[in-house]
Amino acid sequence: MTQTTPEAPVRRQRAQVRVRTLRTDRWWLVPLVTFLGLASFLVYGVWAIIDNSIFIEPYIAPFASPCLAELTCPEGARLFGWAPIGDWYTLSPGLLILALPGGFRLTCYYYRKSYYRSFWLSPPACAVQEPHGKYTGERRFPLIIQNVHRYFFYAAIVIGIILAYDAILAVVHKPLGLGSWILIANAVLINAYTLSCHSCRHITAGRLNHFSRHPLRYRAWTFVSKLNAKHQPLAWASMFSVMGADLYVRLVAKGIIAFPYA
Repeated sequence: MTQTTPEAPVRRQRAQVRVRTLRTDRWWLVPLVTFLGLASFLVYGVWAIIDNSIFIEPYIAPFASPCLAELTCPEGARLFGWAPIGDWYTLSPGLLILALPGGFRLTCYYYRKSYYRSFWLSPPACAVQEPHGKYTGERRFPLIIQNVHRYFFYAAIVIGIILAYDAILAVVHKPLGLGSWILIANAVLINAYTLSCHSCRHITAGRLNHFSRHPLRYRAWTFVSKLNAKHQPLAWASMFSVMGADLYVRLVAKGIIAFPYA
């Protein structure tokens, strides 16, 4: 009898492209535009953390909501008047909460694809040579942390509800204000993007074996699935809407924008 031996582990490698690219189109355009779009979001986020113009009644900048610091949050900007962070905290209020929506986007399945290709060139595009010699997936540090995406989703749901609450308050107190409707549009896009998440689709009914036994969850799953098909455009639309809404509030607070119904 012939004794068999275990097969040696196969080393995973990237697909080898011997030439720089097999493409004849402008394959570099999508990674470049993606890089510029994501970089603009990062640059704006850093500026928003530094800037202190976060509130002008009844508008609160989305990057600073919920505002939880007693010293750095104006009274009208606090959620239900609640400021659990005492007067010892003197840094930007956005630092207290931006990690939650930021972490949700950073670990999002679509955004992973976007910045893997545009920032790390891993890979930059199909049929294009890449600089990385091996592939380990998301099984090692730091990319294994991507698996916490579901938990960031729970936090993002809370943030989305708070942004919707802020927008509704703005409309109630200033129905003719342009900012009120900008905040409403942003809240709709933020919550649509959050609900279109792949994790949301799985949590809703992804593990069910019999949809007929769970009609309500099936309807919810169907709704989320339709949103999920628009996950990419919602990711970009909500990213620019939250930047635009946040910038608008800050410019009004600074007195740079002073429309009759700002």
